[in-house]
Amino acid sequence: MHTPQLLKWGVHDITILVEKPVAVSEKQVLALKAAHPNFRANICVGMEYRFIPAINKLLQLIPSVGTIKKISIRENRYPFLSKIAEWNKDVEKSGDTLVEKCCHFFDLFRLISGQEMTWCVSKVHRGLLWDHYGYDDQEHKEDVIPIIDSAYVLLDFDDNSNTVEKPNKHSTHHSTLGCLELCMFAEGSRHQEEIIVTGMKGRVEAYLPENKVFLYHRPTRLWTDRSKPPPEESFSEVVYDCSDLTQVYEFAADIPTMHSGYHYCSTAIEWKYLIDAIEELKNGNSFVPKVSLDDGIKAVEMGIKSMANISSNAEAELPKIAPITAFSSKSSDNLLDLVLNASMAANNANVADAFMRVIDACDEEYKVNVA
Repeated sequence: MHTPQLLKWGVHDITILVEKPVAVSEKQVLALKAAHPNFRANICVGMEYRFIPAINKLLQLIPSVGTIKKISIRENRYPFLSKIAEWNKDVEKSGDTLVEKCCHFFDLFRLISGQEMTWCVSKVHRGLLWDHYGYDDQEHKEDVIPIIDSAYVLLDFDDNSNTVEKPNKHSTHHSTLGCLELCMFAEGSRHQEEIIVTGMKGRVEAYLPENKVFLYHRPTRLWTDRSKPPPEESFSEVVYDCSDLTQVYEFAADIPTMHSGYHYCSTAIEWKYLIDAIEELKNGNSFVPKVSLDDGIKAVEMGIKSMANISSNAEAELPKIAPITAFSSKSSDNLLDLVLNASMAANNANVADAFMRVIDACDEEYKVNVA
């Protein structure tokens, strides 16, 4: 329910760290876009994967590999853990796996490439973990749409500029290609996350939980006999052990070990950046979040598009999957409708009062639900 909360509190002069995803449906995305220009709050989105030491080191090394042409992100892991009311296994509450889980990775695709996605197509498995997630125990199990358990998503990126280095006039494709691979039944994999970025001059790879980064540069003058594979001395390899935070962040000493948090200390680093932004605001400067609301919205939009572009005959039999309407309450739906109803906003001089009445109704409904 992040979107209704943002619509409620975004109009106040406060600082908000909102968990991802900022929205789980197209309607929520549209409401955030409509309301955002009128927000007074300073908003930062919780995308802590950006700050995982190995991933941040990879980001630092990207300029050395030349123009990026391929980005591969893989997550092979254990199934979703148990949460309150098992909301993370519910399509309508989570937006499904490619939105709720993978918005982290879509955010990284944008950050690494510096470009926007122009096209995508997905192949998915759904319901393989039906027994593990206990769908049979639900009251209306015949209506349950199981969440996605594994997927491949192919993506195309383009910065829509003429500044991208063209390898040569005979190249057939100048944009950046991306591939997301997800498997939620791969316990025991050597690497849970892998990020591999390949440019025209080299390649950089990040692995977790190993927390190491490998940088390679392509052979140059030492590869003289092109009838044989390049000799080892013709290309370079540098390995960075990112478990030592000082090798990645200059302020590593400012992070107390006892407060390092989860995701390889990235949670603490996220908070460090947020506190710095708040201090800048107190000193009369602008609030500049490391991850803006616009970043959060775009990551969700990529997830929604990947859901809409699933290529599967089986998915065609599940009309409720795309678009997802999102689990909500009557009052939160009223709030979304109010934001999206531009004509009402234009014609109603008391729209602010109406807005607050819906917010009050949300408060009362949440109290009832909690009780």
